[in-house]
Amino acid sequence: MTFQIVINVIIAVMWMFLKETYTFPSFIGGFILGIILLLLLNRFVPDEFYLKRFFKIIKLILLFIKELITANLDIIKLVYKPKLDIEPGIFALPTELRSNWEITLLANLITLTPGTLTIAISEDNTHLYIHAMDIDDIDESIAEIKDSFEKAIMEVTR
Repeated sequence: MTFQIVINVIIAVMWMFLKETYTFPSFIGGFILGIILLLLLNRFVPDEFYLKRFFKIIKLILLFIKELITANLDIIKLVYKPKLDIEPGIFALPTELRSNWEITLLANLITLTPGTLTIAISEDNTHLYIHAMDIDDIDESIAEIKDSFEKAIMEVTR
């Protein structure tokens, strides 16, 4: 991925030299030309086309923003109920993530979402212990996290 970015920047700089205009719009034009060239010559360049991963990162960010907004609305609904009817609890989330970076990212995304908090990570990095403010069904909560955050993290990192 970094190799492709470097090649793209070199193409953009070469484009500026060829046009003899050293402005930002000229660099952007060369960068777009580099993207097109890398896309056309993708089979000769190692790794997957780097913008695919970029779009997956954007997808992860948008997923987090969506989850953040929905979790905030759920917490507001719980707080403003006349009778506080919640079932807090702690559950173990089995994870398929293996690298420290992936597990840390998942733990932080869970913690930053209102109503949930990552308490601990198991010694063998296979489970995250999560405190949730309101748990109706533990299996459903695990499935939601695995289908959203964990899946998106694996798309970005693998």
